Amino acid sequence: MIPVNSVLQVGHFPELMQAEIDRRFTPTYHLDPAAPAPAGNFEAILIRSNTNLPEALVKQIPSIRMVATCGVGYDNLPLAYLKQQGIQATNTPGVLNDAVCELAIGMMLGLMRRIPESEAFVKSGAWAKTPFKLTSTLAGKQVGIVGMGRIGQDLAKRLEPFKVEIAYSGPSPKQVPYTYYPKVKDLAQNCDVLFLACPATPDTDKMVNAEVLGALGPTGFLVNIARGSVVDENDLLYALQHKKIAGAALDVFENEPNPNKVFLNLDNVLLTPHIGSATTETRIAMTNLAVDNLEAFFAKQPLLSEVHH
Repeated sequence: MIPVNSVLQVGHFPELMQAEIDRRFTPTYHLDPAAPAPAGNFEAILIRSNTNLPEALVKQIPSIRMVATCGVGYDNLPLAYLKQQGIQATNTPGVLNDAVCELAIGMMLGLMRRIPESEAFVKSGAWAKTPFKLTSTLAGKQVGIVGMGRIGQDLAKRLEPFKVEIAYSGPSPKQVPYTYYPKVKDLAQNCDVLFLACPATPDTDKMVNAEVLGALGPTGFLVNIARGSVVDENDLLYALQHKKIAGAALDVFENEPNPNKVFLNLDNVLLTPHIGSATTETRIAMTNLAVDNLEAFFAKQPLLSEVHH
């Protein structure tokens, strides 16, 4: 059981997720993270991964001992301060892998086969006047995955039936049957499609830059389901505008929900509004894992998915 007046919910949750939260316990709502903290001896915070948790807010509530973020990413948390204060943090990995991987595959195919553009072509009546342009086949391609964690490994398993060669990069090799490249540039140099499935950390900030995109080359495709911060967007926009790469499928951006408007006018991009985990089933599972972590905390049991920061 989660005691009443013990959890501060910071920020808005979609209606479906809020209903699940309210079904399981009664939080105190603090919808504006920048506003002063309400009075109360709150012990835990519940927040979504797309809402930044200000360090200043946590400092106003010295009773906080745990933060549960609803999402696999935790770059929205003031991790250094939480660690300094001995405040535990949890995220919701695993339960969103299926949805994120499904979207990643769909985006890749949509980009390479120009599916959104071909639909518009038919609907506009242009097909009666001229054939649609030729596109790219996935089979036989080299596919690279930056980040071979839970999502990266699930993504690789889904890619295997497409008759591709898979390679990856990350901080260290994993026990997987794919070629390992320590450097992202070398991975890009040796693949036709580059997926980004790594966490947002200081080490990955703007990791995909002009050098990496140049290595990917004019026939290469980029698919980003990680975080917008992993890519240098100015370098990416230049590469797309000057056909330094073939195209990009992006579910995440540096400035969400208002991405750089230059992206909107390019014909070699496929854009989605950060919907990797946005299915009914996944959002309910994410919410329940976040609440399960809160219940474990108040029961003084091991947390189910602690962030080790």
